[in-house]
Amino acid sequence: MPPSKDEQGQGLVEYVLILVLVAVVVIVILALLGPAIGDMFTNLMESLNNGS
Repeated sequence: MPPSKDEQGQGLVEYVLILVLVAVVVIVILALLGPAIGDMFTNLMESLNNGS
């Protein structure tokens, strides 16, 4: 017996909720680590410029 329309909609909602959760986690991680990554990149570029 194929799933009813309600069951198909429920599956879609579950996938959307998972995607939203993953997006929120990625945004939080980038917000927390973004400045540190930027500082590392800046330090790397400064060391490369000073070496030449």
